[in-house]
Amino acid sequence: MRARAISLLRGHLPASDGISSRDNRANRALRPLEWVTLAHTGILVLWTTWGFGGAAESMWPYFTWWGAFGALITLTAVQDKEAWHAGWMRPLVWGWPILAFNLLTLAAALNPSFKEMNLGGEAVLAHTGGRAWWPTSARPQLAIPSLLLFDALWITCFNLALILRHRRAVRGFVIFLVLNGFALSVFGTAQKLAHASGIYFGAMPTRQPYFFASFVYHNHWGAFMLLTIAAAIGLVWHHARRHSARNFFHSPAFGGLVAIFFLAATVPLSGSRSCTLALLVLAAGAMMHAIAAVVRVRRYRHESAAPPIVAAVVALLLAAGGVWFVARESITLRTTLTRQQVGTMVERGSIGARSVLYRDTWRMARDKLWFGWGTESYAHVFSRFYNTLTSPVDRLPVYYRDAHSDWLQSFAEHGLIGSALLALAAIVPLGGFRPRHFAHPFPQYLLAGCVLVLLYAWIEFPFGNVSVILTWWLCFFCAVHYARLQHREELARREETVP
Repeated sequence: MRARAISLLRGHLPASDGISSRDNRANRALRPLEWVTLAHTGILVLWTTWGFGGAAESMWPYFTWWGAFGALITLTAVQDKEAWHAGWMRPLVWGWPILAFNLLTLAAALNPSFKEMNLGGEAVLAHTGGRAWWPTSARPQLAIPSLLLFDALWITCFNLALILRHRRAVRGFVIFLVLNGFALSVFGTAQKLAHASGIYFGAMPTRQPYFFASFVYHNHWGAFMLLTIAAAIGLVWHHARRHSARNFFHSPAFGGLVAIFFLAATVPLSGSRSCTLALLVLAAGAMMHAIAAVVRVRRYRHESAAPPIVAAVVALLLAAGGVWFVARESITLRTTLTRQQVGTMVERGSIGARSVLYRDTWRMARDKLWFGWGTESYAHVFSRFYNTLTSPVDRLPVYYRDAHSDWLQSFAEHGLIGSALLALAAIVPLGGFRPRHFAHPFPQYLLAGCVLVLLYAWIEFPFGNVSVILTWWLCFFCAVHYARLQHREELARREETVP
């Protein structure tokens, strides 16, 4: 009966791919392909995050070429017959929404809706419409490179879930992500306190006054930090549950908390108000989680929960004071600006230009509801046909390259079908799991960071940044794969106990 129950459990879960503890012991050392995957992904992380957060368009072809090597790594992995037999290649089915999205984008590129013409020596775009009831692309020459870059980023992240065989390898890579974010935070803080006029201590001037570290746009830095801090909290929970250290203050968990403080301080320091609010939500959730765990343990031991709770509150207040000390100038400036903006909104009875931008973007999306106007079409189509925003000073049109809502921009560019395929790219890998498979805090917090940035994308465009896209998929696949690996190991242990 017990063996039958395990067999039935296996049949309903994607992670139960028939591994034995003997196989697990035989593969404790990382294989060469795993090292290659980690090195390939790590180099791309360093390159994009330190290279202006991936915002320099001149570097995109190089990111694409480097990321495309990930496809060669995938092709190498799928030739392992033993891996197929052991079920390690199951994640390949997760890629069908991305394949369908590629086919949709390529089909749209074969049906351009705009034609570039020369009038009086000036290049202009003429709306030709394209074939009706077929996916169209306003700028195929921009859509294809953008698609290739996205594919290169996605396959690089996906390889972690396809090739890594050990949870410690996944944790090790996430530690690398957090350390890289910490190094950027230290660099950005030093740059901010030095009142640098541009990135790299003024070596690279920028028109955006709210740049931070190597990131051109502070809200992109904020989204990047939300993912990094969530990953760091997950690591702290993992090490706090281990008992190898003498006590908490001599464990990696305490060092992780110190790192989280420096990471968190950079969000208000960068001037990102919306991400600061999102960070408070994340911090509040983590604090309630920690207090609940402490109370549960203390009650089990029949001890008072008051001392650790008081200590946690005091530590939180000290951390808040430290953040204020470091970022008080930025916080004061942004708070004053927020009050002014709120006063203007109350006086006008609306949220201002952002509501008009969203309304116009939705009109653009409705006109091609199913397939959209095509990848990388927003800036060109919106400004010509849908933009009604004008400057209050000279009444000239205000140009918007992004909709400041990734959700609305996705509907406008990819339509309902393309947007659904992008959503399925994240839903399909989660489809075979149940909440109990994410019982460990480490994958929980990785996914929490992903969800928080997804919600944030409703009012901003974090996915307009290469580093945020890359980090989001890395956190997502690390969370899903970690849960999968943990489940495989649990099944292996159960099989050993079956007579």
